[in-house]
Amino acid sequence: MSDSTLYIRQLGLEEYLPVWQRMQAYTDTRDEHSKDEIWLVQHPPVFTLGRNGKPEHLLNLGDIPLVKVDRGGQVTYHGPGQIVAYLMLDLRRLGKGIREVVSSIERAIINQLALHEIHAQARADAPGVYVDDAKIAALGLRVRHGKCYHGLSFNIDMDMEPFSRINPCGYQGMAVTQLSDLIAADIQIDRTEKELIIQLASQLDYKNIDWITSD
Repeated sequence: MSDSTLYIRQLGLEEYLPVWQRMQAYTDTRDEHSKDEIWLVQHPPVFTLGRNGKPEHLLNLGDIPLVKVDRGGQVTYHGPGQIVAYLMLDLRRLGKGIREVVSSIERAIINQLALHEIHAQARADAPGVYVDDAKIAALGLRVRHGKCYHGLSFNIDMDMEPFSRINPCGYQGMAVTQLSDLIAADIQIDRTEKELIIQLASQLDYKNIDWITSD
């Protein structure tokens, strides 16, 4: 590819809808010279439902808003204390198909958890990463004109109660876990983000990482 650098933006805490709209705009206006970027963000509490999502998986949303989006997959929850990484990649330039990218994301998270001596695995029937059958990371991507957006959510140290209001990713009774419940040490989200980005860049075959200031 023409640029082997992966560019990283740290957005902080932002509402879901405007970030999604910016993802769409970036994807629709990019050309062959546009950078491949990952946006790191945390969202205020929100449920998102994929374009083929089924309403029966919404059990009791309460006061948390629901946004219907254009990614694949069913319903998931985002909230503070969860790393969300949006991958804006030119798949044609990268020379990878969507299934390969999904597998690369899963391996990156699995490798990152191994740094903390946590054994995790992927599942062929349900994309994401699991620890002892409990989901710790969810995936959902959209491809448009050979470019992808949306990405992953990785539970770090958050209020897990809202997951009980849905069937996570469309699976009734699916257990959900987070990093803070699996290790005794204090967790620094910034450090965990950096560990994850290093693993993602490696799995996706980028040679360089450039942390850039968000617009």
